[in-house]
Formats: sequence, C-alpha cells, structure tokens
Amino acid sequence: MRIIKEFKEFVNRGNVMDLAVAVIIGSAFQNIVNSIVNDLIMPLIALVGGWAKLDDLRFGPFNYGKLIANILHFLIVAFVLFLVVKALNRAKEIIVKEEEPAEKPKDS
Repeated sequence: MRIIKEFKEFVNRGNVMDLAVAVIIGSAFQNIVNSIVNDLIMPLIALVGGWAKLDDLRFGPFNYGKLIANILHFLIVAFVLFLVVKALNRAKEIIVKEEEPAEKPKDS
C-alpha cells in the first residue's frame, strides 16, 4: 500500500497538475499554429515560389517539398515557442522586481 500512497503524493504535487494543464493548452495551441503554418504561411511561400503547393514538390520518387514544409513548420513552431517563453520570462522578471522590498537606507 505504500506505493499507492507515494503515487497519490506524486499526482497531487503542483508540478504534475501544471504539466497536465500545459499539455492540454499545448495541444490546443498546436492546432492554432498548425493552421497559421498550413493555411497562411505555406500557401504564401508556394505562391512566391510559383508552385501550386509546397508539399507537391517532387524529384522522381522523392517528395522533398514535404520535407521542406516540415522543416519550415518546425522552425516556425520553435520561433513562436521561443517568443512565448521569452515573454513569460520577461513577465516573471517584472513580477520579481515588483515583489522585491525597497532597499532600506543604511543607518550611520
């Protein structure tokens, strides 16, 4: 029964709940990013390149257009995630600075 108790303690930790919320929000966020990439950015890239669709680029049996599209998708998602993390870190810095007590003047 000790393992059940340890498991309950593990599940009830704040980190596990935070992770569960992050996974659910991340999943919803992924749909938004996928739509931006697939429905806006990729068609623009294909239009500029003069292709009907970037995914359709082929050289014989090799579908290199899909590889390029997946690399671009990864880079865009990574960049958006970088911006989100950067904004969160900046917000955390601001909150910490506001919470720090003002320095007390030195008594002479």
